Amino acid sequence: MTGKIDFKRQLKHLYAPPAGRFVIVDVPAMNYLMVDGHGDPNTANAYREAVEWLYSVSYPLKFMSKKELGRDYSVMPLEGLWWASDMDAFISRQKDKWSWTMMIMQPDWITPAMVEAAVAKAKAKRGDPPKSLRLEPLAEGLCVETMHVGAYDEEGPVLARLHREFLPQNGLAETGHHHEIYVGDPRKTAPERLKTVLRQPVRRIAG
Repeated sequence: MTGKIDFKRQLKHLYAPPAGRFVIVDVPAMNYLMVDGHGDPNTANAYREAVEWLYSVSYPLKFMSKKELGRDYSVMPLEGLWWASDMDAFISRQKDKWSWTMMIMQPDWITPAMVEAAVAKAKAKRGDPPKSLRLEPLAEGLCVETMHVGAYDEEGPVLARLHREFLPQNGLAETGHHHEIYVGDPRKTAPERLKTVLRQPVRRIAG
């Protein structure tokens, strides 16, 4: 059996970007356990259920991998893709207008059959899973990201600088959904010390 793998450390350039400035990175295709939904994450039952199910499946997958394959790893942090019909609704934090896909990255050796078995285990305790629960690859490619330190509701000015200043000044245009990675645990960390990776897939504009 090999030692426990820490993907956050292996992919440090993606999960620990610098705070206070934007960096351009190339994000490889990775597999994620995903659940889709809509509405304010602070009040929507669908959001709470999505997050609970992601962890309820991710931990059995980790234990299954260690027991059956001899491959142990640390469960990755919660991540989210966020969007709204009007980007200003996101920057101004009109949360009831948000749509989202919550997700947790999975090692590339985790198979659909393993996910099915883990879901069956969780189902015995939690009932039926969300219909959108799935294992799916995400290939973001060229992205801009930064580490935001502070409360989630203080992200607005950072996102405004990203979309209204950094992207146009560097010949870049957004291509995919706004992506957040919750490195800090809000249950254990004061809001002003929370760490969240803010990522935006982009494309270069032909000059």
